[in-house]
Amino acid sequence: MAFIYPTVNMPAVWLVLMVVLLVVEGVVPGLVSIWFALGALGALLSAIVGAPLWLQVVWFLLISIVSLVLTRPLARKYVNSRTTPTNADMLIGQECVVTEAIDNVLGLGAVAVGGKVWTARTEDPDIKAQVGQTMTVVRIEGVKLIVKP
Repeated sequence: MAFIYPTVNMPAVWLVLMVVLLVVEGVVPGLVSIWFALGALGALLSAIVGAPLWLQVVWFLLISIVSLVLTRPLARKYVNSRTTPTNADMLIGQECVVTEAIDNVLGLGAVAVGGKVWTARTEDPDIKAQVGQTMTVVRIEGVKLIVKP
């Protein structure tokens, strides 16, 4: 008894794969699968003209890899690469004056910098700061300035 292989409609397979990859691209932030969708398009076109399966797979891999290699550096440069500094970032490195004694253990402390009063903690938990002392802003954690003498 001879086994009959089921026939697979390869253009439909490549089309479904391409649509799935495009949906994934639309749902996931950043560029993740657009290159493979292009490869699936190339394989779909080769399947439509009657290319054998091995050639369809070669086209899929070749187009996917080439498009990835050629466009990935541009995508990294222009997509999701811009960080927008806030006005608060300008405080880092500036001097501030302690307006409320800083005690990390008790969770107390405030400093004035740039005309505004901020909750503050010292970088070293063992260091306490007294009112009127000048400190330097090291970083921002949430809404607290982390300062050092």
